[in-house]
Amino acid sequence: MNTTSTATLAKRAVEWSVVLSIAMILAGIVAIFIPAVAGITVTVLAGWLLIFSGIAHLVFGWERRTTGVLPWELLLGILYIVIGCYLLFHISAALAALTVILGIYLLAEAILEFLLSYRLYPLPGWGGLAIDGLVTLVLALLIWRTWSASWVIGVLIGVSILFSGISRLMLSLAARRVVANAP
Repeated sequence: MNTTSTATLAKRAVEWSVVLSIAMILAGIVAIFIPAVAGITVTVLAGWLLIFSGIAHLVFGWERRTTGVLPWELLLGILYIVIGCYLLFHISAALAALTVILGIYLLAEAILEFLLSYRLYPLPGWGGLAIDGLVTLVLALLIWRTWSASWVIGVLIGVSILFSGISRLMLSLAARRVVANAP
């Protein structure tokens, strides 16, 4: 591959990253303004993903039944399907459980964003990651204080997506400057 095509591919990748960043920012704003819909959407999506994953485990187990994995894949597939159905048929309880899980996820995300921003410290855009990590940490702490509220998932996911979009946009714009100055 020659230098020109590599530079062109890099510029295209940066432009798509900017578009994705803007889409994330818009999705975050929508989730913040309609948190109940966002929370229900996340719960329903998680339920269906678990059901489809369970079906995939059942199919895989059946296809590989001669290798001895069938009992384990059947158990795992059934577990996924049962949990997915529970999420779909008990939205309120599922929202509460997902809120706690979201709090744990956001705490882990904040730690990883702090580590990545520390690792990228001298490079442009590291500050955006550090701010994203701080906001994500605050959101995780808010969950532990108000986890029973039905709006928490929608608002917090919206804020997380919004700030992830902003930090991604900052990194993309920094990358755009680097790519533009490349030979």
